[in-house]
Amino acid sequence: MYKTEMHVHSAEVSACGKVDCATIARRYIAAGYTTLVLTNHLSRFTYKNKKFDRSSDPWEAKIDFYTAGYRKFIEAAAGRLNVLLGVELRSNRDENDYLIYGVDEEFLYSMPEIMDMKVAEVAEAVRGYGGLFFQAHPFRNHMRIVNPEILDGIEVYNGHIGQESRNDIAELWADKFGLLKISGSDYHHDTSVIGAGILTAEPVTSPAQLVDILKSGRYELIRSGAVPYTSC
Repeated sequence: MYKTEMHVHSAEVSACGKVDCATIARRYIAAGYTTLVLTNHLSRFTYKNKKFDRSSDPWEAKIDFYTAGYRKFIEAAAGRLNVLLGVELRSNRDENDYLIYGVDEEFLYSMPEIMDMKVAEVAEAVRGYGGLFFQAHPFRNHMRIVNPEILDGIEVYNGHIGQESRNDIAELWADKFGLLKISGSDYHHDTSVIGAGILTAEPVTSPAQLVDILKSGRYELIRSGAVPYTSC
């Protein structure tokens, strides 16, 4: 079985990320992962924070910065870890966090309005591009429930040790509405626990393959080293 991490932030892009790409890559390789989806934050805080203020940059320059972190991670992995581009989006009109899978750099460059779109519009654009749209840690404090019809799935296991994500409630919610389930370590800090993601019978090497695996249910959930939960 092959391990894929679904939720990671690096210091090069995410303002709240405290660990650099090279260190994260080394740790995930040592933990036996074959694939990692880099889901750095895409929000107003990505460009205006304590580190710097790039809020006045044009959209292309913002995405240049965002995707440079992804390319740096690929370089750090040096072929020892498959690295896919993901997104954790928080728009200017919604304080929820959403995980986007199955898109690429071209998609991000083509969406200068994404920060101001309605959630349903973003989800439709993602699916139109062949991707999937999930809500991250939907039962964490300060998050709000959205219409399940907007979503492809939700994060039913979030491993962030500094947050109460109420994973048990997320699990029940996914079951109630037939949503796809994912698991992620939500890696940010030196103290973050590597122990979430999905298990597959094949190595995940492309965004399209990841989408196909999630849609078909050909995976199991990893939850901090516990016995994997079968998604189907």
